[in-house]
Formats: sequence, C-alpha cells, structure tokens
Amino acid sequence: MAIITLTTDFGTKDHFAAAVKGALLSELSDAKVVDISHDISPFSIIEAAYVIQSAFSSFPVGSIHIIGVDSEISEENKHIAVQLNDHFFICANNGIMSMICAEINPQKIVEINIHDKIASSFPVLDVFVKVAAHIARGGTLEVVGKLITEIKPIKNISPVVKDEGSQVIGNVIYIDHYGNVITNIKKRFFESIQKGRRFEISARNHKFKRIFEHYSDIVDFNIPIESRNDEGQGLVVFNSSEYLEIAVYRSNLTTVGSASSLLGLNMMDTVSINFLKD
Repeated sequence: MAIITLTTDFGTKDHFAAAVKGALLSELSDAKVVDISHDISPFSIIEAAYVIQSAFSSFPVGSIHIIGVDSEISEENKHIAVQLNDHFFICANNGIMSMICAEINPQKIVEINIHDKIASSFPVLDVFVKVAAHIARGGTLEVVGKLITEIKPIKNISPVVKDEGSQVIGNVIYIDHYGNVITNIKKRFFESIQKGRRFEISARNHKFKRIFEHYSDIVDFNIPIESRNDEGQGLVVFNSSEYLEIAVYRSNLTTVGSASSLLGLNMMDTVSINFLKD
C-alpha cells in the first residue's frame, strides 16, 4: 500500500485538495493519502520547505510526498521528482527542495517531461498524481523525466555569519499555529559558531540571553500556581526540528498574545545573535 502525503497552499475552503485526493484514489484505490498541511501561505516556498522538511522523516521509507505550492509550470518553473533518503518528492523546481537537500544529498533527481502526454491546467491534479502513481507501482524516475544534477536554491535559507564570527544574522522562515516564530538558525549551526561563548539574541527591541530546552523551563514551579505570572513570557528554544524558535509560554492570540503579535515579528524579519566576549 502506497503512502502519499500532500503539502499545499490550497486551503480547505475550495475543492482543490479533495480533487487531488480523489484522483490519487482513482489511480491507486488502496493508497493511504495523508495531509501534512493545506494551510501553507499562498506561494510561500520557504514555509512549504520548512513544513515538509520537518515532517517527511516521520513517514516510512518509500513514502511519496506531493508538494503543491507555486506549481504552475513555466520556463522558469519546471517540475521535478526527487529520490532522497529513500523517500520520493514531487514538486516544482522553485527552491522548495533546497532546504532538505542542503542537509541530505539526493539519490536521484529528474525533470519531469510527461506534460505533452497530459492535458493539464492543474498540474498537481494531473501531472503530480500521475507521477506519484507511477512511483507507487514501482516505476523508475527515468521513465517520467530526464536526469538532472542540481535544483534551484532558495534565497535567505541560510543564516549569515558576520564580523569574524561574532554575529549571526538569521531570518524568520515560519510562524506556527501558536504564533511562535521559527528562524533559519539550526542548533548544530549555532553551536558551531558559538563555541561556548555567551550570547544575546535580538528580535526587534527584544533581547534574550538564554535558550531553554523546554517551553516549561521558564516556569518557577516553586511558586504557587495562583502567584505565578508565567503565561505570556517570551522565551527562546530549539524546537523539535532543531530550529531556533522565539515563543511565548502558553501563547494564545485571544488572551496573552503570541511571539509574532507581541514582538511584531513577521516572515523574513531579521533575528540576530551577538556573541559576547568574556
């Protein structure tokens, strides 16, 4: 039984996601179709890259991942299928795969070339579904495309090191359901630059000098519950995907607010880390 995941910016109001699922089941009646997310911001390649990178490794080897974001084909936006870590990804060659490929080398990449055999104005429904079904039946990538060796990079995917290693400049790449702000600074990268030095994280006018292991580490459990004032406090953690995240403890947009709303942080805003001399 094939496992096929869907990550799109289709939302849930319209018929698009359901049509893709229906087409997959028409091709593969026993397929297991799993929604990763249909709430990617419209055309946000960086959001899609972060979500699929964070999710795909939880699925069994051999899973097929359709990414329907900015997928209209053009001379500058070809379609690709990628085999990586024994998973398969079908998407546009617009930078979405570059975040994953920066850490794991692809086993194989093809530029899909079956478009002349399929009349399509909705490539995720028509082309991507056909390619997914072909792979699920055991077909090779070379049948649906020509081998290529490189994929398009994505801008601002990597933080920048400045002033001879005394500063890291990162960017917000995702804001989650809780309003937590995720940057493009990964734990391993941070530690390789930090080298044990003290630091100060700056986000707009807010500064943090500690990275917690868990959200609840900000709570002083020695204080009685009725006397605590921990909800709404800002903190920094490395999240489950090991990205530096600025959060608000027990954030809630209708009550205490969130890191995004309280700190005024939006997509691609700058977050800097200054390493301090002892």
